[in-house]
Amino acid sequence: MKRILIALCATILVTAPARPSRADDKDLQAVLDKAIKALGGEEKLKKAEITTTKTKATIKFGENENEMTIQSTTQGLDRHKAEIEGKFGDNEFKGIVVVNGNKGWRVFGEKMDMDEDAVSNEKRRIYISEVPTRILPLKEKGFKAELAGEEKVGNKPAAVIKATGPDGKDFKLFLDKESGLPVKLVAKMIGFQGEEYEQETTYKDYKDFDGIKVATKHDSKRDGEDFVKSEITEFKVLDKVDAKTFSEPE
Repeated sequence: MKRILIALCATILVTAPARPSRADDKDLQAVLDKAIKALGGEEKLKKAEITTTKTKATIKFGENENEMTIQSTTQGLDRHKAEIEGKFGDNEFKGIVVVNGNKGWRVFGEKMDMDEDAVSNEKRRIYISEVPTRILPLKEKGFKAELAGEEKVGNKPAAVIKATGPDGKDFKLFLDKESGLPVKLVAKMIGFQGEEYEQETTYKDYKDFDGIKVATKHDSKRDGEDFVKSEITEFKVLDKVDAKTFSEPE
């Protein structure tokens, strides 16, 4: 049971391409700049280095749906804390997941240190979440990105960006052609038991939080099957956060 709960909560978080031409790079920058402007502008997004969110989520396994609430704090791409409360079947539970640089811990009844692979997987979840929220990481060292044509998301055209994260793993981000807003992300993820699956997340119902537009509803599929539906109910940008936030849980 405990292993299932950990796997459930962990979710709620080749050949090298040819070097792009200057024209291609210019087109990519234009697409990224449009997305940044649509989300609130570079100045505001730079200030959103530290954020807190409250989220309601429903996770589906087979015909069973399990509800939970998550309060999380994120700083950059390598510090994150999530406090989780929910119910799995008839069992109520609370959990904590913390990542602090190259260290990480999970607490579900008992505390467990994350090994190197587990920390790496959690850090991937962080940047997979942060990239469509802020876009700016795609313009920073450690990420590689290129335009990969257009596809329809729903019935609307979207620019496709193929990107590689700091861990060398690929993902695709889809930006609405008209608005510039992120509408979908597709990435290979690793589950708690080491299984690889394709996660496809769509973003909708953008709302303004102090000048930053945030997709409040995220629908995720796991290998094509409905898996997680989440709704952000609160989003705040912080100037600073107590360093103890990301310390090893007691």
